[in-house]
Amino acid sequence: MKLLMIEDNESVSEMMQMFFLNEGWEATFKEDGKEGLDSFLAEPHAWDMITLDLNLPTMDGMTIAREIRKVSSTVPIIMLTARDSESDQVIGLEMGADDYVTKPFSPLTLIARMKALHRRTELAEKAMHEEQDDNHFDVETKNFKINTKTREAYLDGQLIEGLTPKEFDLLYTLAKKPRQVFSREQLLELVWDYQYFGDERTVDAHIKKLRQKMEKVGPQVIQTVWGVGYKFDDSGIA
Repeated sequence: MKLLMIEDNESVSEMMQMFFLNEGWEATFKEDGKEGLDSFLAEPHAWDMITLDLNLPTMDGMTIAREIRKVSSTVPIIMLTARDSESDQVIGLEMGADDYVTKPFSPLTLIARMKALHRRTELAEKAMHEEQDDNHFDVETKNFKINTKTREAYLDGQLIEGLTPKEFDLLYTLAKKPRQVFSREQLLELVWDYQYFGDERTVDAHIKKLRQKMEKVGPQVIQTVWGVGYKFDDSGIA
């Protein structure tokens, strides 16, 4: 992978550089927020992943994530933050990060999360470029249909626009088993490809963004089952 790590803690960057080299990954390090964003904007299609500190000189991580998402909706972003408040983590995810890791962290844990996110992204890109039958839908009901090869989903006959890879995978996971209730832990394992480590806010933040995009074209079909998790159910649509 070709990585961009925007991190103002020199010791963290030096530590991770050794681990990246061990994986055979090429990494560019930037300590300043604006310089990091400029590096991305200079080659927006060159990066396989971005790790992004929340607190940075000249420009904070949330602003950078928002600016990156204006250019690319697919480049994977992992936010690194010393903050441990729920609001900071959820806002970071809402700004466009795919995942977050709270400092201090184990380098091996970060590497595992990066590999899992990269693997999911590669599978999504492969599905997009495979030869496909545009008339085939993996899930199709009276009101909803989804095609994993074209990575398109329709509600009430209208395309749900702007879905990120994680949002699409989350929607497909729920929709292919309608009315089945999934816990947050199950969705983390199925969609994010790693075991549950107390990161259920990741699921909640992505569900919120997914609902906002779906509500632009039709009624809400992702339902909260209080105390358990979420389910897809479009059976009540008139």
